[in-house]
Amino acid sequence: MSDYVVGVDMGSTSTKLLVATPDGRQVLVVSRRSPWTNLDHGQAEMTAAQAIAVVRELAAEADRRLDTGYRIVALGVSGMAEAGVLLDAEGTALAPIMAWFDPRGAAQIGATPDAFRAEFLGRTGLPVGPLASVSKLLYLRDKGVSLEGTTFLNVPEYVVHALGGPRVAEYSLVSRTGLIDQDDSTPWQAALDVLGVDDSILGTLVSAGEAVGTITDPLLPAGFQGAALTVAGHDHLVSAVAVGATHTGQLYDSMGTAEALVRVLDDTLPFDARERLALAGINCVRHVIPGKFVLLAGTKSGLLMRRVLQLLGITDAVGRARIDEETMTFPVEGTVSDAGLAVSGARNDDGVLKIVAQSDGLSPAELFAASLRHGNDMLAECMAVMDREVPPPTSTVLTGGWSSMASVVRSRSALLPAVTVSTHDEGTAYGAALFAAFAVDSRSFEDVAETFLSSPLLTTERS
Repeated sequence: MSDYVVGVDMGSTSTKLLVATPDGRQVLVVSRRSPWTNLDHGQAEMTAAQAIAVVRELAAEADRRLDTGYRIVALGVSGMAEAGVLLDAEGTALAPIMAWFDPRGAAQIGATPDAFRAEFLGRTGLPVGPLASVSKLLYLRDKGVSLEGTTFLNVPEYVVHALGGPRVAEYSLVSRTGLIDQDDSTPWQAALDVLGVDDSILGTLVSAGEAVGTITDPLLPAGFQGAALTVAGHDHLVSAVAVGATHTGQLYDSMGTAEALVRVLDDTLPFDARERLALAGINCVRHVIPGKFVLLAGTKSGLLMRRVLQLLGITDAVGRARIDEETMTFPVEGTVSDAGLAVSGARNDDGVLKIVAQSDGLSPAELFAASLRHGNDMLAECMAVMDREVPPPTSTVLTGGWSSMASVVRSRSALLPAVTVSTHDEGTAYGAALFAAFAVDSRSFEDVAETFLSSPLLTTERS
């Protein structure tokens, strides 16, 4: 019988399931588009039932492709933060999952008491705005959803629960809810008071890779039954671990729908430093690595780049390769000034694509190049703020879907120090499998990671 571990990535664009041996040899990857319903005004949602249905479909596909007689010994789930499921006492989802970039909740968080918002930045390490989960909870309460007796689970936490685990809150994910005091990683009473709830709104606090029950969901294949479950944590941090970007001095740039800059810290920063960073939109929160913290700066550059390509009628790999090749014929700075063609909207508190064209002779490649320059401008602002609080990085690991494009790598290399591109194309799912392996291994996380990440990546099947 072959034993495997599984990593699931509940991503903004797609959901992936990766099968690996316990020592890190990748065997199989399957994926599906994440089932969002796109609404007006930048809103997007999916039901809890849709989220778990995708995982079941992927497990069934993996089951068909694996050799008979296999056994999944552990399954870890990573994915997006700031999006989750509100469950009542009986386990019924009371509202759809709102995407992390969904602007709902902005008015509600803005209407909270001045003293609460003033303390929010330094206490939670997060900006005041609609991204933090507390804003979405305030929105639901204003829409008539009673929060009494409910539990909020981030999407990866919900998947673990739906597969058979208890209601838990993993530190890196719950750090981004706006409900946690970063000084001691405990629920922040002022945030609970604003919601009118107690700390049962959150699951039991656990670390990434901590075993939290076993798979009992009858809709998963027999080979998955009884596997240990764990929440691997926030996707950007998990994928950073998967490519070895775990040390101070390294910068990790993950380019997906969101573009995230990750800097590892040995401890949290003081209240006033967290406040300064949060004012600039930069988070100081818990890492998935036990005892570590991170600076996490995000932009919506990937979201804007995707919308630019959609406007240009480019929706497949062939079209992306063509626009990439055409963009490489231009210099990094383009041939049209920002006054002639400009893209904006990538700030993490924005996300609305704006194009200003005041020149003739424009081309699709020029437009894409303009979106790359705008992304660099946003990253430069983030880097300047972080460098005032911690020493500047000396090297960069670039990864994520967009890093497969030469024009993207060239653009970011013009800004970031000593860029190398990760060759692993499913870092989050692979990292989730690493945390699954750790959940059933008696060794330290460092020892498990060293073994797992040094294994050759023998991908045998993919869909």
